[in-house]
This record gives sequence, C-alpha cells and structure tokens, in this order.
Amino acid sequence: MSDHGIPHFHNDAGHLVVEIGVKEFMCVGANPPFDHPHVYLDMGEETEMVCPYCSTLYRYNPSLGPTETIPAGCLYVENAEKAA
Repeated sequence: MSDHGIPHFHNDAGHLVVEIGVKEFMCVGANPPFDHPHVYLDMGEETEMVCPYCSTLYRYNPSLGPTETIPAGCLYVENAEKAA
C-alpha cells in the first residue's frame, strides 16, 4: 500500500495506457531519479487523462482497487527499496 492519501502512479516501462482504479491521483512519471514533478490529476467526469509532463494516458477502470493497475506494477511507493 502506498503511504500517500492519494495514490501515486509511475510509468517506468513506457506503457501506452495505464489503467487505474481511481479518478484522482498523482503521476510521478518514472521512479526517481528519473521522475518529473509529482502532479495531481483529477479526471472529473471523464474516464481518461493524459499526464501533461510524461504523456502517459491513464484510463479509469472501476473494476480495479485504488492501488491496482493494469499493467501491474505501476503504483509508486515512496522508499519501496527500504520496505523490501
């Protein structure tokens, strides 16, 4: 689980689309040190949003939980290497 109130997502692998289970989230781009400014995004009534920094297309998937992604592994967890 992320240690943030709002889930943070990354796209290290450069996926064309990342499906997420929330409409309000933060995009970090890639994992540090290759991240961009951590930007808050809110889809509102829409079901897709493009990050203005890294151009990742995020698509809302209501069947996913708030920290789940398709493809798997796009949840950003700060200090993940310390948690392992």
